[in-house]
Amino acid sequence: MLTRERFLLSLSLATLLLFSSLSLSVSDKPSPNDNKNKENDNDDDEDLSFLEEPDDVAATSHRAHFPDPDHFNEDEDDDDDFGDFSGFDSSTEEAFKEPAVDDKDVVVLKERNFTTVIENNRFVMVEFYAPWCGHCQALAPEYAAAATELKPDGVVLAKVDATIENELAHEYDVQGFPTVFFFVDGVHKPYTGQRTKDGIVTWIKKKIGPGVSNITTLDEAERILTAESKVVLGFLNSLVGAESDELAAASKLEDGVNFYQTVVPEVAKLFHIDASVKRPALILLKKEEEKLNHFDGKFVKSEIAEFVSSNKLPLVTTFTRESAPTIFESEIKKQLLLFATSNDTEKFLPVFKESAKLFKGKLIFVLVEMDNEDVGKPVADYFGITGNDPKVLAYTGNDDGRKFLLDGDVSLDKITAFGNDFLEDKLKSFLKSDPVPESNDGDVKIVVGNNFDEIVLDESKDVLLEIYAPWCGHCQALEPTYNKLAKHLRSIESIVIAKMDGTTNEHPRAKADGFPTLLFYPAANKSSDPIPVDVDRTVVAFYKFLRKHASIPFQLQKPATTSEPSSDSSDVKESQSSSTDVKDEL
Repeated sequence: MLTRERFLLSLSLATLLLFSSLSLSVSDKPSPNDNKNKENDNDDDEDLSFLEEPDDVAATSHRAHFPDPDHFNEDEDDDDDFGDFSGFDSSTEEAFKEPAVDDKDVVVLKERNFTTVIENNRFVMVEFYAPWCGHCQALAPEYAAAATELKPDGVVLAKVDATIENELAHEYDVQGFPTVFFFVDGVHKPYTGQRTKDGIVTWIKKKIGPGVSNITTLDEAERILTAESKVVLGFLNSLVGAESDELAAASKLEDGVNFYQTVVPEVAKLFHIDASVKRPALILLKKEEEKLNHFDGKFVKSEIAEFVSSNKLPLVTTFTRESAPTIFESEIKKQLLLFATSNDTEKFLPVFKESAKLFKGKLIFVLVEMDNEDVGKPVADYFGITGNDPKVLAYTGNDDGRKFLLDGDVSLDKITAFGNDFLEDKLKSFLKSDPVPESNDGDVKIVVGNNFDEIVLDESKDVLLEIYAPWCGHCQALEPTYNKLAKHLRSIESIVIAKMDGTTNEHPRAKADGFPTLLFYPAANKSSDPIPVDVDRTVVAFYKFLRKHASIPFQLQKPATTSEPSSDSSDVKESQSSSTDVKDEL
């Protein structure tokens, strides 16, 4: 029995040894991925320490070309745009202490309770804010006071910290702070009123109230015509019923215009409506050159609202801080803008107005006075308009953002043809560009709008592009690292390290969501979208990214000698900030 047990044990051990040897022999055979794995291992084992050695020139040069960010005038940026919410570093919040505000009636929304609050309340105003945003801090006490006043009316005012609730901010396409929406039965639209307690309360009460006021006497009619610059009057068969309901529903879709209704023929006559006209009739009155607009469509909410939206603006709207929201939030998105100095306005505005009559309901006509330092000059700079000569520019609106410049004199015939070509999409886009540099021999190539195709879209080169702003602190901190990377790679002919000032240059293939934006354009693949560079902002991280994504393989050789570490090496490391840094606002 013992002998049999020993035999079985020996047999088992022999079997185990046999399988072990087979397993070892199989594992010794090369797998299809061995070469690739070996290549990756070599990358990991590559000695890249020389890339991070301090470089005195790079470390000390990055302040030479840019103003001190501490002295940048933040008031020039009126929107507090913020490109990348996910990159917000919460450790920096200490610098942005929210002022003490009694906002006990403002509901704090997070992802977990957002839907519940919207679904359980018919009227909800939601503010997306950032703690560090000065405009948000100024709005906070006004918003809190409005919340308290509107609470008895069943209106909820709520707020979302967009720097924490990233998913909500992206879902609602929040591009700047504060962004405020008003929800009615779960459907939202932008808030377009003033950022004061009274402005918020008045705007909301119009949205939740009847929307239309009755005029029953001539005294009431005369008072309204004297006091208001823009009114809509419906001449109806009855002050209640289907006609009134359609008019009231349309009024809630239109801001900046008060709606009235009457059944009194004498009142209608005072508003320039023929007393014998077939009812319902509707008129829009404005205190300007084009005073009367008679409605001739079907008396339903959508057509009434479209009529008012198309006609409530003057033939030409002068661009001001007050008129800007009305211009850019109009249902008519396409615009023609006349850029002129105040001295030239008198000469060219009448021609522009004549053109506007031909495109009513299709284009918005806007006057921008370029020598107005407060508003006109920043708008001209934004659109890339230079010089003092009058110019006409077509703009497709914020959603698209394409621009087209009229070539030639500002005349009625030229503007008319230009406007028609604009509507038929026959124009070539106008792009901002600095002059092409006469010399471009540096390690970092300078890209402008007019040499973008030549440098960035060169199919024979792998191109890394930084889109920066001169005033951007994060761009300044990145510069020594970026310069050092370019210096190390200058011997690699297939690689181009480049940068473009995103405030004065643009190109349809280079969209920045904040500053700095880093994009990679692989060789022989320039028709595809560029690859966003989302890595730590160090020379090694950039080098590894390029090794991984470059279409043309390359590898650096470690220099035979390296410089001794300098005393300010810690400063260089400190400037090499991680990709989790907050992007400067656009």
